[in-house]
Amino acid sequence: MMEREYQPISFKDALIEMKDVSELMVDLSYSAILFDSKEIALEVINLEESMNKLVYQARIQSVLGARRLEEAEAMSGMLQVAEAAERIANSASDIAKLILKDIRFPAKLKRVFPEAEEIVTRVIVSQGSELAGRTLGDLKVQSTTGMQVIAIRRGKGWIYDPDKTTRVESEDILIARGPEAGEDILFLMAGMAERPRVEPSHAGDVDDLDRAVQLIIEMKNLSELSVGLAYTSLLFNNKDVAHEVVALDSTLDDMRYDLDLWILEAARKIEDVRYLRGLLYMSSFAQAISDSAHSIVDVLLRDIEIPPVFKKIVRESDEIITRIPVAGSSPLVGRTLKEASLGTVTGMVVLAIKHGDRWVYRPGKGVRLESGDIIIAKGRRDGECRLYELAGYTVELPEE
Repeated sequence: MMEREYQPISFKDALIEMKDVSELMVDLSYSAILFDSKEIALEVINLEESMNKLVYQARIQSVLGARRLEEAEAMSGMLQVAEAAERIANSASDIAKLILKDIRFPAKLKRVFPEAEEIVTRVIVSQGSELAGRTLGDLKVQSTTGMQVIAIRRGKGWIYDPDKTTRVESEDILIARGPEAGEDILFLMAGMAERPRVEPSHAGDVDDLDRAVQLIIEMKNLSELSVGLAYTSLLFNNKDVAHEVVALDSTLDDMRYDLDLWILEAARKIEDVRYLRGLLYMSSFAQAISDSAHSIVDVLLRDIEIPPVFKKIVRESDEIITRIPVAGSSPLVGRTLKEASLGTVTGMVVLAIKHGDRWVYRPGKGVRLESGDIIIAKGRRDGECRLYELAGYTVELPEE
């Protein structure tokens, strides 16, 4: 049995990092498929080892920290959240291993997969490049490229949630997320050639693949949304949002049944059924993420006490989640999300909007904001400040 070295770390810090690592692994695993990149897949495997160490630390701290029944009950809820993050990470690792094992995917999937909301890319900083030796703030990387650097690997270590003061060094590996159009600009800033746009082979093409591709993209988006909403429900102790996570899980079940049926039908029309194996794994992956989100909200739905430290865990993680009401004086009132350009201006991703008693999840660009609407968004802290200003607030953050 492999021995693990115990290093004291607070349960809060372990869970913060587990949340960040698991979400980063999901982003990277989908990108490994999109770019057919074994390099990105290997980054997922590297992160899996970090997750294993964090799980070990969290379990030790939970045993040491619970001395009374009340403490044990609260700790059991946090352990359930930690275990859900671990399952998400394990599922992401399984997806990455598909690329390393050369599991095949239909060619058209890779041609259409960029229709998903964002891409994640891996960039190596060359010596003497524009990025080497300078901070992210000096270079205005996000405003210049539209890509947000969400992690940096330096040697064997990782820097999560880099901010404008973080200095980039040569040989650093940057993990960035954002619109596909910004990827080439980031590559040039790092001193790398533009990523070659290789047109996928038509091997493995099958008729009527559009329906399957759209299902995969929708399952990806909904599974990621369910995780964000799950943490939101705990952060704001909101059972309405928790019930929506359960509903999303049910929707994903139905979508997976539809996809599995399509795959069975397609197997009769394709020469090499090995090109369909990857789709089976991907549908299972999206469902596993959604099931983990369901497990997170189960803590709230079963009235397990949520300790106050959980709010600090979500607020101090790589991507924070915020809840902002739209003031009557806000310039957002009467404007659509497209007109407001919230993603571009703030860098925040809008997860949901509440109109009166009705929730709109993963709102489209045509959704119009009104006074009193509540916006739930995730992103970086500086983006949250800009979003508060746009929502009609100045210095003081609004009370719930």
